[in-house]
This record gives sequence, structure tokens and C-alpha cells, in this order.
Amino acid sequence: NRQVHEVQSYMGRLETSDKESVHLVENEIQARIDNIFSNLERLEILSSKEPPNKRQNAKLRVDQLKYDVQHLQTALRNFQHRRYVREQQERQREELLARTFTTNDSDTTIPIDETLQFNEALQNAHRGMDDLIGSGTNILQGLRDQRVTLKGTHKKILDVANMLGLSNTVMRLIEKRAFQDKYFMIGGMVVTCLIMFLVVQYLT
Repeated sequence: NRQVHEVQSYMGRLETSDKESVHLVENEIQARIDNIFSNLERLEILSSKEPPNKRQNAKLRVDQLKYDVQHLQTALRNFQHRRYVREQQERQREELLARTFTTNDSDTTIPIDETLQFNEALQNAHRGMDDLIGSGTNILQGLRDQRVTLKGTHKKILDVANMLGLSNTVMRLIEKRAFQDKYFMIGGMVVTCLIMFLVVQYLT
């Protein structure tokens, strides 16, 4: 408990320490926190050796100390993080104030030409995608129409074949051809989707 109170008093010095000595105070606090953690490990071992009627109370006191030290460790890390951010901002401010800019300096100009080119390329990509989607829609509609036509033709062929009494072999050949046409249609749809995907990846 005494060591924890000492660390707490050292924490109060951080805000008032100058830039030259703040690192020393931080190192001192970290060393004391590490020492407390080492003592807490010993206390945990000793608390487990207490009589059963005192063991729970001893463990609770050790856990409370551990919580307090962890809170101090977190507070130290937060202070170090704030100090690092503050020092980084001060360095950037000093670099900006010390820098001299000249006419047409590349760091002070806005890349309008590049922005316009990018915007134009993006518009072209959008138009290309619209055209590609329209073509794909027309192709899919054509495939649907062909499918309906093939179904009607297949039905008529079956009716004619039944009337003419064609052999089972001819019927199987006709069905096989219709089955192949179905896969051709599905393959065409897959290829169309693949081309659309590649164009999207390439243009964007």
C-alpha cells in the first residue's frame, strides 16, 4: 500500500514536469510499478498459504492492490500517449512554420488535371458499364426467346415423331441435342457474366 501511494504521488508530478525531466519521472514510475507487480506475485503465493478462514480475505486484498496498480499502469500509458501526440504535433507545427514555400510549389498546388482525367475516366467506365449491361440484357433476352423457341420446336418434333412412329434411338438423339443446346445456353450466360466481371475489374 505504501508503494502504491508513492506511485500515486509520482503521478502527480508528471503534469508539472518539464520536457527534460518528464522522461525520468516516467521511468521512475514504471520501475516502481514493476516492483509492485513483483511483490504482488509473492503476495499471491503467500495468500494461498493462509489458513482457510483468512485465505479469502487475503486474496481479496491482493486483488484490490492488483487492480489499483493496473489502474496506475493504464494512467501512465495514457499520459505517455498524450505526450507523444502533443510532441508530434509540436514538431509538425515547427516544421510547417520553418518551411519556406515558393511560387508554384508542388506541395501547395492542387492536381486539377489529374482530378479531371480521373473523373473523365470514371465517367467513361460508367458509360461502358451501362452499354455492357444493356448488351448483356439483350443477349439474355435473346437466349430466353431461343429457349422458348427450342421448347416449342422440341414439343412439335416429339408430336411428329409420335405420329410417324420414329424409333427410340432417334428420340434419344433428339433429346440429347436439346440437352446439349441447354448447356450451350447456360455456358453462354456464364461467359457473358464473366466478361462483364472482367470489364468491371479492368475499368474501375
